[in-house]
Amino acid sequence: MAALERGSQEGPVRKLLTAAACLVASTSLAAPPPAVVLENERVRVWRVSTAPAVFGKLAAVFVVLDDDAVRKAGDAYWLEVPPSASPREVSRFVIVEPKDAPPSAAPKPPEASPSAAPPVFTGMSFKPLFENDRVKVIRGRMDVGAQEGFHTHASDIVVIHLSGGTIEDTAGGKTTVNHWKHGDVEFEGRGSSHSARNLGPAVDAILVTLKP
Repeated sequence: MAALERGSQEGPVRKLLTAAACLVASTSLAAPPPAVVLENERVRVWRVSTAPAVFGKLAAVFVVLDDDAVRKAGDAYWLEVPPSASPREVSRFVIVEPKDAPPSAAPKPPEASPSAAPPVFTGMSFKPLFENDRVKVIRGRMDVGAQEGFHTHASDIVVIHLSGGTIEDTAGGKTTVNHWKHGDVEFEGRGSSHSARNLGPAVDAILVTLKP
């Protein structure tokens, strides 16, 4: 009798464990796990290709990387998985999670002298997407031959490349040519200074400015 009772009790437990295992397996097989592509004292950034619902409600920016039936590459959302996302859906996103500013945060760059000429930006355009007390998110575009005059960043900025492209960057007296790919992420720190020039086709990117 005791054996029969144990068997009747173990049945539902075994079924529950089996169902849980199947759920984990189906999630694991759906897509690779999220990959942290950038992390420092100010931000953690994932590039993911998985069911977005697994992330719950992060205090983060979700950036869509690829067009689909209901979203466009470059769409951005705060503190939520994008609308229409279901637990079974597999899509590619970059997730930007701001961290609190550390006590050792870089000092605010000095303001330019009123007599100093402002940096010249040619072939550049910007479209605000949203802003809150943690981030400011815009979509930026560098047309063919666009140039950024020498300037200093007043805030930390995460750049998510949508199109990829070839950009010449000059900083600290050194010029480098960066070949960015679709989905690449870069960090431009507060107080850093540089100029840039687009050497190839038009470049589209999402810029996430971290506050404060």
